[in-house]
Amino acid sequence: MSSLLRHIVHFDLDTFFVSVERLRNPGLNGRPVIIGGLSDRGVVASCSYEARRFGVRSAMPMKMARYLCPDAAYIRGDMELYSRESDTVTQIIAERAPVYEKASVDEHYLDITGMDRFFGSLQWTQELRRTIIRETGLPISFGLSVNKTVAKIATGEAKPNGELQVEPPRVSPFLDPLSIRKVPMIGEKTYHLLRSMGIATIGTLRQVPPEMMERVLGSNGLVIWKKAQGIDSTPVEQYSERKSISHETTFGEDSTDIVQMREVLSGMVERLCYQLRNEEKLTSCVTVKIRYANFDTHSRQLRVPYTAFDHVLGPVVHQLFGQLYQRRMRLRLVGVRLSHLVHGVQQIDLFEDTPEMIRLYQAMDKMRRRFGEEAVRRAVALNSG
Repeated sequence: MSSLLRHIVHFDLDTFFVSVERLRNPGLNGRPVIIGGLSDRGVVASCSYEARRFGVRSAMPMKMARYLCPDAAYIRGDMELYSRESDTVTQIIAERAPVYEKASVDEHYLDITGMDRFFGSLQWTQELRRTIIRETGLPISFGLSVNKTVAKIATGEAKPNGELQVEPPRVSPFLDPLSIRKVPMIGEKTYHLLRSMGIATIGTLRQVPPEMMERVLGSNGLVIWKKAQGIDSTPVEQYSERKSISHETTFGEDSTDIVQMREVLSGMVERLCYQLRNEEKLTSCVTVKIRYANFDTHSRQLRVPYTAFDHVLGPVVHQLFGQLYQRRMRLRLVGVRLSHLVHGVQQIDLFEDTPEMIRLYQAMDKMRRRFGEEAVRRAVALNSG
């Protein structure tokens, strides 16, 4: 890593889904708002700070949320709307930042190293934050520091709708009193394990020998130990909407068999969506490509709300294929590309009242990880090879 001192910004849209709903309906301002599947079998996807004061949390069963906060406004999520607002914020950042990474639907990292020669890093970031708020109406917080980890933790401390710079001499004093929960990568399991060892704050975690952390948590233990020291050399990876995953099939013989083609496309979608979920990514753009026997090649794409589910993307792929394949000539190749990828767990599922569907995906993916990708296939895709 270069010895140049880095200036890394982490932007996070505050209670993003709730904020978008409040833009649409200002009457929700100041009220407890809970977003998710609306039946008792649904779960909470997002909730306002007002709702959190009653003990409501994301991923909580909706039945429990209603018991804790019966007077809240309950709203089924609209991922299409949230995706559009997310893209608007990304566009504002893209027009101004030298290097930026869209880390999730509501988070961005920026590397503004070197810009302090022309502007103060803090002043530049404050101006960008004001621009985002002015142009979108959405509250957003940022942390500015020497790397991704410290910047992200600083954002958490700046919320709601705030800003915080942690300069190099202040990194350790800033981190030390905070709970180990604040360290990225420390989930529930790791938190309870470390607490059982008497480790509650980042300052205490810093004192643990790295060898012990590695012994207890494996290679992740070393990464967590470094984060507690305020060390993180992970680069901000320039976001590109061209970043994608794709799959193509060239037929052994040119074909006009539409049933076969649709089976092949279904198999592709299934494999690509499994890959997305495995890598904890979401897509918001689908492209279908066909090549005729005379090598004429055509493609069509469609923007979609962020997702990683094949039952959502399959119909989109078949719709695009139906629009493309009009000439009834023999086809040589079909392909699917999923692009505009961002990191993130599947959130749209939390707006649904079908936990069985979610559990089915989890069970199928678990079997694939254990026995291989071909271990479980949807019936429609079994003939697609």
